[in-house]
Formats: sequence, structure tokens, C-alpha cells
Amino acid sequence: MTSHDHSRAALLALSVAAFAIGTTEFVIMGLLPEVAADLRVSIPSAGLLVSGYALGVAAGAPLLAALTARMERRNALLALLGLFIAGNALCAVAPNYAVLMLARVVAAFCHGSFFGIGAVVASHVVPRGQGARAIALMFAGLTLANVLGVPFGTFLGQWAGWRSTFGAVTVLGVVAALGVWRLVPALPDLHAPDMRREMAVLRQPQVLLALAMTVLGFGGVFTVFTYIAPILQSQSHIGVGATGWVLVLFGAGTTLGNLLGGRLADWRLMPSLVAILIALTLILVAFTWTMHSSMAAIATVFVWGVAAFATVPPLQMRVVQQAVDGPHLASTLNIAAFNLGNAIGAFIGGAVIDRGPGLPALGFAGAAVTALGLLVTVWSMALERRRAASAACAVHA
Repeated sequence: MTSHDHSRAALLALSVAAFAIGTTEFVIMGLLPEVAADLRVSIPSAGLLVSGYALGVAAGAPLLAALTARMERRNALLALLGLFIAGNALCAVAPNYAVLMLARVVAAFCHGSFFGIGAVVASHVVPRGQGARAIALMFAGLTLANVLGVPFGTFLGQWAGWRSTFGAVTVLGVVAALGVWRLVPALPDLHAPDMRREMAVLRQPQVLLALAMTVLGFGGVFTVFTYIAPILQSQSHIGVGATGWVLVLFGAGTTLGNLLGGRLADWRLMPSLVAILIALTLILVAFTWTMHSSMAAIATVFVWGVAAFATVPPLQMRVVQQAVDGPHLASTLNIAAFNLGNAIGAFIGGAVIDRGPGLPALGFAGAAVTALGLLVTVWSMALERRRAASAACAVHA
């Protein structure tokens, strides 16, 4: 097997694990009405299961990064997948809302560190200059979770009960762990991170701005997407059985967007990110009107999926690029930032439903959050240009 084949095998294993993790993260949104009805809670309360998972990622990312810092990278990935398997098994047997929330948090603890470590590993198993594309290929598992895992998990949950979906995800986690064990190589040149040095990068303004770009830029997506099932059913008048097929279309869009975002990030990272965030903001605004027509809503969902996940590779690459002295922790914290954005978005969306104008206004709310991310991105670019200009003046002087 050539080095190219080894690289692709390692990326495949990481993608399968990403698929498993992505399925458990996102499938709850397709099953929100079923979970709410079975556990006798409101839709916004069920939506907090998304926030609970996301906050588990945000809290677990730095903690697990520290606990796994001295572990060999493949062993660290396997330990994290073990935690994922345990959390999903508990989800499958949770007798009530409180236990389900706890189980979601347990499953979420592995998420940030897995993707953080996985992104660094992915960028090291490919030739120089292909890092963003390698990260995109790993995250392709996450986007394929939207194409296959979420819709078919939704179908399974609607047919056999939502607990069966988490049982299936548990089995999928075991398969993913076996793939990582067999296909991801040891990387002796990839030394265990020095946590003191890693923490030092958090004093760099551009690293903090990159994390803020992720929280806000992606947070607008989940302000709306958390409640996509009730939106499609009550506003777009799409039947319960057809909801899963619309999620398949969204997933197809995320897969295309993820690959597109990887190529754009390797070409011109920041200008591409600005363009993507502008497109995402406009699409969320448009969804305020298109959600009231079934065909227009379906078309918007696909384009929305493309724009939403086109942000992922450039946002992840930006923080790794800026944190050259501490890429492991920064990469992990950026995954936490994605999920903090998810938690904030789900909370804002729930507040709009409970105490605001309701489901029809979610598009405006999501667009406002993403627009804030766009402003932070433009600010970061302006600071970078000012610093480059000052450095050039100093050289000429």
C-alpha cells in the first residue's frame, strides 16, 4: 500500500467516526416531536437536548484535551470513542428527560477533543498544502451524517421509537472505534502537546477572534435548524413521513458545501469565508418567507445546507493557522466553539418560539447571529491587514 493509500485509509477511518458522532449530535432534531411527546415535555424543552449536548462539547473539550494530552494520538481517539459509545448506550435506555439530558452530555464530552485531535491528525497524514482538504474529508463524515445518519435515524425512530435510533448509533460507534484502531497510524513525529504552551495561544487576539467567528458564524444555523422538524411540519405543511427526505436533501447540501469550503479555504481562506457568511445570512433571511411554501422551503433547505457547512473547513483552518504554537488545544476549542454556537442558537430559537413571534421569525433571528459572525470576521481581516502594513513600514524604515 502506498503512502497515498495509507493517508486515504486513515482519513476514511476518521470520517466513519465523524459520521457516528455527527449522527448522534444531529438526529435529535429530526426526532424532536417524538421525544417531546414520549417524555411529556414541550418542543422548546426537547430543543434544550441540543443545547445540553452542545454545552457538553464546550465543557468537555478543554477537560478531555488536558486528560488525553500525554496519550498517543490514536489511543486518545479510541478512549474518546469509548466515552461516546457509553453515552449513546445510556441514551437508548434513558427512562426520563433528566437521564436523557445527562446521557447526551456524557456522549458529547468526547466530541470536541475527538474532532480537535482528528483535525490535527488529518492535516499531518497528507502532503503539505492539502491540510484544509484533509480536514474537509474528515468532516465529510459529519456531513454524510446529515445525508444518511440523520434522515435514516429519523425514519428508524419514527418507525421503531426514538430509543432504537440511539441503540443503532451505539453499534455504529463500535464499528467506528474498530476502524480507527486498524487504519489510523501512529504518528511518532506528532508529539504530545505541551499544555502550557498550548494555553499560551489563547492570549493571541487573532485566535480569540477566530473562536468568536465560529461561535457566531455557525450559531445562526442552529437558531433555525434545531427546530427544522416542527417548521417543516407546521409552516411548510410537509408530512411527518416526508420530513426525513427533506433532511436527506439538507445533508446532500452539507456534503457539497463541506467539500467546496475545503477547496475555497486552500485557495483564499478569509475572502472565501466572508463570501460564505454573507450567503448564509441572506439564505436565513430568505427562509423567513420560503418556509411557507413546501417547494420553496425544500429548495432553500438544500442551498442552506451548502452554505452552512461550507463554513466548517475555513473556520477550522483559520484557528489552526493562527495557533501555530498550540494547534491541538485551539483545534479542540474551535470544535467547542461550533457547539457553543449550537447551544446559543438553540436557546435563542427556543426563546423566539416561547416568548417571541414564534417559528416564522426564526430565519431573522438566525441571520442576525450569523451577521455578527460576519462582522467579527471582517474585523479580524482588518486587524491582520493593519498589522501587515505596520510590519512593512517598519521594514522600509
